[in-house]
Amino acid sequence: SAMMQDCSPSIICCGDAALREGILQAWPEAPPQYLFDEIFSHPGASVNGNPKLAESDPVTIIYTSGTSGEAKGVILTAGNVAHMLGCTSGRLDLLMENKPGQDRVFHYLPFCFAGSWIMLLTCLLRRNLLTLNMDLGKLAGEMRGAAPDYFLNVPALLERMRKAVDEQLWKTGGLALAIYSRAKAAWMRKRDGRARLSDAIWLALANAAIFPTIRKKMIGNNLKALICGSAPLSLDTQLYFNMLGIPVLQVYGLTETTGICTLDDPRHVEPGRVGPAISGIEMKLGESDEIIVRGPNIFPGYWNRPQETVRVLRDGWFHTGDQGEVDGAGNWRIIGRIKNLIILGSGHNIAPEPIEDDLLKNLPGAQQAVLVGNGRGYLSLIVTGNVTREQAQAAVDAVNSQLPHYKQIRALHVHTEPFSIENGLLTANGKLKRDLIAARLQAEIEEMYAVRQAS
Repeated sequence: SAMMQDCSPSIICCGDAALREGILQAWPEAPPQYLFDEIFSHPGASVNGNPKLAESDPVTIIYTSGTSGEAKGVILTAGNVAHMLGCTSGRLDLLMENKPGQDRVFHYLPFCFAGSWIMLLTCLLRRNLLTLNMDLGKLAGEMRGAAPDYFLNVPALLERMRKAVDEQLWKTGGLALAIYSRAKAAWMRKRDGRARLSDAIWLALANAAIFPTIRKKMIGNNLKALICGSAPLSLDTQLYFNMLGIPVLQVYGLTETTGICTLDDPRHVEPGRVGPAISGIEMKLGESDEIIVRGPNIFPGYWNRPQETVRVLRDGWFHTGDQGEVDGAGNWRIIGRIKNLIILGSGHNIAPEPIEDDLLKNLPGAQQAVLVGNGRGYLSLIVTGNVTREQAQAAVDAVNSQLPHYKQIRALHVHTEPFSIENGLLTANGKLKRDLIAARLQAEIEEMYAVRQAS
């Protein structure tokens, strides 16, 4: 109800009577509420022609995910959205090779996520054949049934899909598992420049007999590519889907940038990077390698928060709060959130995300990894999932062997309950609420440091 009250609505549109009743209980002074069925049945509900909108006219307020502090309402204008729809549709034309006919698209992400909302509008603009998933319990079956050409994802789903394939093949066993396992090993050697003569044979066998079946059972026969954004995607997972013959296009953006700043060009995907800036948008590195952006996609300000607006919009540039780097071809890589930097007592600044990604790569049963250590003498790890302490320690040892001493993890805690939207420790699009995790697990964190210091 806080967001509803903050945006000062004139009316509230509800999907069903139960939602309307819940709103009244949470906000007795709420403005009038109407069911969509009531609105659509009204004689004046239809609009004839195209209403004239100025580029500066607000068209929506989308609230930020609130990984720290209170969520802020981001105003997006008609000009923001019009520019973005042209850019996203242009990149999708490249993916579909400008072939005539309807794209088949599957959609399951909530529309409170700006990138998801823009993808929906893009699909409507392109008159795509769109399948909307309304029940995550039916996600796998509906995804196969939709047989999409492409669809937008978050990294968490790709990780689950990858683990599901591994688990199913281990259960099946036999020749399929043997070919799959050897092909995976061959792919990794090829990726690392250590290919053997026999690797080409195993990859050819898998490409003929195993990988097409995996693709069909997972997503259907039409898939051109997966699009992934909202959180960091591990390089290992992107390369895994490439091995299966499924390109993964990465997208980067924030609500304040109308959902998108960069999107991979399907013709030139650089794994581990999020592609070049979309048309008409300027991006550069500022202080502390912060990514700053300007262009027609940048929001005009936060709703009722002028001081917050001034803090992030300076001289026409939006300061994203993300640390990044860019290669000579203009492809960007996101290192992590500047606010997530862990500053040890020694003064070393550490971006946790790359280390967390490496840990998850070395610990298949884990769901999440979170590093802590602000103001402390060393890093400690919280890991969730179906893993033992011994397995977690082995992964830590493997990762530590590749790190300088100040980045090495000295203590760990295996937490039995995964972080989720339901327990309030993930945002709606799957991002970790690090401050809340640290507060909720304060006792466990203190114990990690107390035990280490005592020993």
